[in-house]
Amino acid sequence: MSADRSDREQIHDVLVRYATGIDTKSWPLFRTCFTADVHADYGDTGVWDGVDAITEYMTGAHEHMIATQHMMSNFVIDVDGDTASAASYVHVVLTLTEDPLRWVEAVGHYADELVRAADGWRICNRTYSMTRLLASEGVLG
Repeated sequence: MSADRSDREQIHDVLVRYATGIDTKSWPLFRTCFTADVHADYGDTGVWDGVDAITEYMTGAHEHMIATQHMMSNFVIDVDGDTASAASYVHVVLTLTEDPLRWVEAVGHYADELVRAADGWRICNRTYSMTRLLASEGVLG
């Protein structure tokens, strides 16, 4: 049981590290969350194959944002040997300019498949489903 608990804690750390990597714009940290051949489907936002592709997108998308907060919760993690599944909620607040009245807020959830790699757990397949998208007036056009 202790090994299983440790696996869950490590997977939880991967999911939080993803949010931290984006919010601090630490792209090397962000990359440690994924396998080299990750498949990431973010619905209307885009689909990426490979850690290079998703990192390139996220780097560009967040480059000019003043601040972001990816708040993760409701983690459900199921470990089966060297594979695992995880579900979590995300609430994102994106500050677009120095004007704090220009923001975007998104709420959704992630469904992840993970594998145990030599250097720890990594997401190999991710699906993001948006529940709600709000923005300050004029931001989304």
